Amino acid sequence: MSFNQSVIEEFRANGGKVGGPFEGGDLLLLTTTGAKSGTERTTPLGYVRHGDSLLIVGSNLGAPSHPGWYHNLLAHPVVRVEVGTETFEALAVPAEGARREELFGHVVRVAPGYGDYQVRTTRPLPVVVLERAEPDAWEGPREVHSLADKLMEVHTWLRAQLRQVSAEVDAHFAARAAHHGPGEPPGPGIGLRIRQRCLAFCRSLEFHHSSEDAHLFPGIAGYHPHLADTFDRLRDEHRTVADIQGRLVALLADIGIADPRCFRAELDRMSAELNAHLDYEEESLLPLLAEVPWPPVHPADDSTA
Repeated sequence: MSFNQSVIEEFRANGGKVGGPFEGGDLLLLTTTGAKSGTERTTPLGYVRHGDSLLIVGSNLGAPSHPGWYHNLLAHPVVRVEVGTETFEALAVPAEGARREELFGHVVRVAPGYGDYQVRTTRPLPVVVLERAEPDAWEGPREVHSLADKLMEVHTWLRAQLRQVSAEVDAHFAARAAHHGPGEPPGPGIGLRIRQRCLAFCRSLEFHHSSEDAHLFPGIAGYHPHLADTFDRLRDEHRTVADIQGRLVALLADIGIADPRCFRAELDRMSAELNAHLDYEEESLLPLLAEVPWPPVHPADDSTA
């Protein structure tokens, strides 16, 4: 068993408490998705609290290259975090520019060892902010009893993520417009945050569509063969939406140099297309899913059987 795996097992067996070199320290388990492999990987990491967020540092013990988990979260920003006995999904956003300097200063005041790691290498150690993955003002359905309710929960989450992207874009351009005097205008830091939020939205939508195409649609089509044209259209829309997602990521990559008026117009157009697709899915699928229980009832769980 590797050292990391032994720490992971001890952590989970003891409610987040471990001995050895980590005894008494603040430790979490970070599960990322491999940037190339797509495989989940869990890493024990020290953390520092900053308000409601958790900060982790890509120190790699002062090595010349960033750790693998950092490259993974750049490609797949929604990560799983275990702290104590709690597990939750988080959006991982690396801090840049002045914010990175501020947060790294906070980290070093709390855990001076990170300052020693920084001295060992010429690369700036990444400081990653872990925030709850739910968008601001996210409110899902209060109760989920049917597959229709579950579909609406997913769609509500996706719409909230998309609104959050738009709100952060507005905040970015407002900060740029308010900048006067010496120094560079706000750029990479908030731009990277928007990129991570957008990737979270796009990855979630891609997974949602893959699940529908592989499982949901074939299952419903078996009972409603007359809706074959509807499912064909939905699959075609999924391909169209995938193209929109790619263009959305590319658009946000250039936010630092974009003209605000043109950028907002293009973002609004893409958002309208994505929302129209979700509207059509709801119109087509909700009536069919309203009587399907969620979570699914397996035959062994059916008391009337």
